[in-house]
Amino acid sequence: MEFKTLRTETVEGVLHVTLDRPDVHNAFNDELIAEAIELFSNLPDVRAVVLRSNGPNFCAGADLNWMSRMVSYTREENVRDSANLAKMYAVIDECPLPVVGRIQGAAIGGGVGLVAVCDIAIATKESKFGLSEVKLGILPAVISPYVIGKIGASHARALFLTGERFDAERALRIGLVHRVVDDLDAAVEETLKQLKTSGPEAVRECKKLIAYVASHELADAIPYTIDAISTRRTSAEGQEGMQAFLRKEKPPWAR
Repeated sequence: MEFKTLRTETVEGVLHVTLDRPDVHNAFNDELIAEAIELFSNLPDVRAVVLRSNGPNFCAGADLNWMSRMVSYTREENVRDSANLAKMYAVIDECPLPVVGRIQGAAIGGGVGLVAVCDIAIATKESKFGLSEVKLGILPAVISPYVIGKIGASHARALFLTGERFDAERALRIGLVHRVVDDLDAAVEETLKQLKTSGPEAVRECKKLIAYVASHELADAIPYTIDAISTRRTSAEGQEGMQAFLRKEKPPWAR
């Protein structure tokens, strides 16, 4: 697939998706949103996705030119525009493959939303974050389900209301990112190696398991978990994995 605002490359079974608008710090506009929806709705047969960006900053949120058009939008136009933005975050969040975020520089506003929908987010020690929408008199509304899901309501209150910038160590402490490292590429590669030792089908089912259990009451979740593990144990992949473990061998997908 060819895109104008995204670059894609498949390397050793991993799809690398690069936000490619470095002149505006990879801020998104309606074109990038549409392309991201198209890409994540039609992923190739790979083991994982790395979400990254070109230039010194990960993502500055909404593009200023795009925002300038919003000022004159009617409420109906804003609803349509926001629905497209919400769909972009949803298709990444619901991606059946593991999504690894390679976070360098600044991630602001909607850029924090992109960090939040990554399954595994790895940042540099110099990375900076901010949910600055309130400074503009607006809200981090569309990204809020994903950000609050990662950092919880308490940290969301502090950061949503003040719009303050925060560093990578705080992002790690509150759960927005999972690792803070010196060598970003080495850390991403290490994570991908770990993912490739996991059963491809099991990884996909794990994502479904987490989404279901997190959104249902215990009484509903328990029957789901019983069915899920029973299905996995009797699946071809599950049988291969358990038999390889008992023989003290690597499973087929990790050889």
